[in-house]
Amino acid sequence: MAKKAATGGKSLVIVESPAKARTIGKFLGKDFMVEASIGHVRDLPQGAKEVPAEYKKEEWAYLGVNVNRDFEPIYIIPSEKKKQVSKLKQLLKESSDLYLATDEDREGEAISWHLHEILKPKVPVRRLVFHEITKEAIQDALSHPRNIDEGLVKAQETRRILDRLYGFDVSQLLWKKVGRGLSAGRVQSVAVRLIVQRERERMAFKTASYWDLLGLFSTSREERVTATLVSSDGRRVPTANDFDEKTGLPKSENLLLLDETGARSLAERLSSAEFRITSIEEKPFTEKPKPPFTTSTLQQEANRKLGFTARRTMRAAQSLYENGHITYMRTDSTTLAQVAIDAARALVRSEYGESFLPAQPRTYTSKVKNAQEAHEAIRPAGHPFEKPEALRSRLEDDEYKLFELIWKRTIACQMNDAR
Repeated sequence: MAKKAATGGKSLVIVESPAKARTIGKFLGKDFMVEASIGHVRDLPQGAKEVPAEYKKEEWAYLGVNVNRDFEPIYIIPSEKKKQVSKLKQLLKESSDLYLATDEDREGEAISWHLHEILKPKVPVRRLVFHEITKEAIQDALSHPRNIDEGLVKAQETRRILDRLYGFDVSQLLWKKVGRGLSAGRVQSVAVRLIVQRERERMAFKTASYWDLLGLFSTSREERVTATLVSSDGRRVPTANDFDEKTGLPKSENLLLLDETGARSLAERLSSAEFRITSIEEKPFTEKPKPPFTTSTLQQEANRKLGFTARRTMRAAQSLYENGHITYMRTDSTTLAQVAIDAARALVRSEYGESFLPAQPRTYTSKVKNAQEAHEAIRPAGHPFEKPEALRSRLEDDEYKLFELIWKRTIACQMNDAR
């Protein structure tokens, strides 16, 4: 536990949300006050009225970014955040030290930095980071505090400036050329380009018609066998891959290109022929378990299995995280901490038996370029893992469904291959 300052006041812990503050408050003693910043406390001006007076006459003022001074951002405290900032300043005056416990990603690091800039603390300041909101994780973070990571702060600041430089000007152009209310930005504009490229490919695609034959056979053992005609008289029957997407023509001349008349004629001729199964080849099928969830794979699986939109998924995941049920839900890593691997393997052993457990633990590395492997995948928080049915009465319906999905994926990732 961090040592108390000589003033004898309480330690002030600041997080982003009231829900997160309540959960962390349960794990800390009476020597701590836990308060929420309620998201970002500073941002670029959202309109001309918010631009500070000394910049209003500047040509770049509407951007909130000084393009003549190395793209320096102009930060303001939004009017709706001033009351909370005042509250935090007052609490800090009564505190012996300050713990900034915002999320461990770029946005969280930036919030901590902005808080430090606004509050101007005269007491010791420590940065707390944790992957999950459990008593053990909070105590470990208190034992190993660090400084604010300036690199992460600059990364977030750069993205925010790019959003503003790109989004403001392009959005205004869209209003003039297309219609008001439309927007463009650093991320969605790239996504639109990918969609347009694919649509152009679709429109340029040349269709081609071809017929193939599917046969249903009965063996001497009364077994039914389905077979596709591959070739006839030494000429191969084409598949979709045998046609040029740009011209719609066959890529090879030595193909048996059938139209409806030819296909029916060939089917009639083959119907009286005798067929033999000359060989049978059996191949064992194995399927490896999928890695633990990242943010994107969780959104995809929740949509596929639960019908959730990305927003609905993240809303439920945010609540699960803030209430201490899962690890941080914004991650591109498939890595699991050793304690999580041990917890998952213990559940495989107790719930399904030794035959489902591989001799060695499975480890996963992310295929995403620049993935932050120091972060963890999304998994149940704590150890041992709580079972979904134990949380049923405490969770909303969406939260329960999503937790069950995460729980099953985490346990499955430490199982043997399916055969």
